[in-house]
Amino acid sequence: MNILFYLLIVSLLFSVSLSSDAFAQASYDVNIPTGAASPDAPFFWQSEKDGTATGNVDILIDDTIVWKNADTAAHTVTSGTPSDGPDDLFDSGLLGPGKQFSYKFTEIGHYPYYCLLHPWMDGTIVVTAGYSIVPNVGKQIGDGSTFFDVEYDFNRLLSSPIIDEEQKSITFEIIGNTNSDNNDLELRLPSKLIDGKFIVWVDDEKISDFEQVKDGDVNVLLISLDSNSKLLTIIGTSIVPEFGTMTLMILGMSIMSMIILSQKSRINL
Repeated sequence: MNILFYLLIVSLLFSVSLSSDAFAQASYDVNIPTGAASPDAPFFWQSEKDGTATGNVDILIDDTIVWKNADTAAHTVTSGTPSDGPDDLFDSGLLGPGKQFSYKFTEIGHYPYYCLLHPWMDGTIVVTAGYSIVPNVGKQIGDGSTFFDVEYDFNRLLSSPIIDEEQKSITFEIIGNTNSDNNDLELRLPSKLIDGKFIVWVDDEKISDFEQVKDGDVNVLLISLDSNSKLLTIIGTSIVPEFGTMTLMILGMSIMSMIILSQKSRINL
């Protein structure tokens, strides 16, 4: 009995360890730049996750945002909106130059925030569960009716997907700064978007150190990248159809009309 109990405890500890690794928490910095106290400043926030200056940051459950004041003036980071006021979820208090404030987000939702002293400084933290998403991949080709959301798990952002129908490839831009030492990418590509035995290029170099597995109708790629990688290209043997459903219907109707007209012409002759 004691041995069985010991093995059970070890098993539970091992599973907890695996779960912690699988859902590693991340921390992202949002900097308040010099001059943000002026309503005429070009921007008021700068996200180190993706380089944007809107104050809007997408994160996952249990991630942490760290606001850092790089301005010469004091600010606050207060949850709520300038029109409705504070909602009492979090408040940095007076954040002097060189100071920082962090908050861990544990629930899904949209969390607006602003500066009490300078209410034109506002932003929103969007908390989601699961994978990050590159939306509408494939919409730029054909008639735009065939496209897919691509899921991924990575410590940086994938954006600006470009599909090359001739090469049967998808190229993603890798942007933002790393928030951890783990540079492994899990990329989930629907097989109806791109399929086959993949070839992977990172920047200008073809790599062989990756794993490709099938998860239902999704191709899962596991790739180890560098912290300064810029471009990721996946080459397959088939790519999203050039013609969407509506285009194929119109094409089919056109062909049928041509056949009917041709037959009528022969009868008249």
